[in-house]
Amino acid sequence: MASLPSPSSERILLVEGQDDKHVIRHLHDRHQLKPTFCISEKENIDKLLDSITLEIKRHGRLAVGILVDANDDLNARWQAVTDRLRKAKIQAPTSPNPTGTIINSKPRVGIWLMPNNTMPGEIEDFVITMIPEGDPVWPRSQHYIDDIPKAERKFSDGKIQRARLHAWLATRADPRKMGSAVGACDLNINGTLCQDLIAWLTKLFA
Repeated sequence: MASLPSPSSERILLVEGQDDKHVIRHLHDRHQLKPTFCISEKENIDKLLDSITLEIKRHGRLAVGILVDANDDLNARWQAVTDRLRKAKIQAPTSPNPTGTIINSKPRVGIWLMPNNTMPGEIEDFVITMIPEGDPVWPRSQHYIDDIPKAERKFSDGKIQRARLHAWLATRADPRKMGSAVGACDLNINGTLCQDLIAWLTKLFA
């Protein structure tokens, strides 16, 4: 796997955690994206939000991408990100672009709310759209999780898609995390939503 530039890169993508970083890194490598960019993992959403102003104002920055989960409330997450941008003197639109937001400021700023900029969710919901069409194991993975009585589940209803996905990942020849599954070509990178993300990254960091 190709290495990415250091955190001092002119072009940087801010992500919440390791899963986000690895998924994007493997997509980067499989699509051989140019120009390349740094991925900075901030550990959690609060630390990412707190870093936005500093990252934007860092000397030499040409472009800053912000990729976060919408979670339960897309509008609240959009507001949290754009509030930080306003503190950095960057005016964002009132709502996200369905194919990824790009603000032609200095530096250029991009925002992607997982999974698709239009609905609540997280990176697992995005990765589910990459499961190959007609995959015979995916329905079984869903049924396996759905058949677990609610009283015996250790996860909330809002995390059921995450559980279904990880049940599917556990059936691979070499059970692996999401990013590794992208790199191993277990997941399809040519679907509409994935192509939208790649187009957003390409335009943002061009």
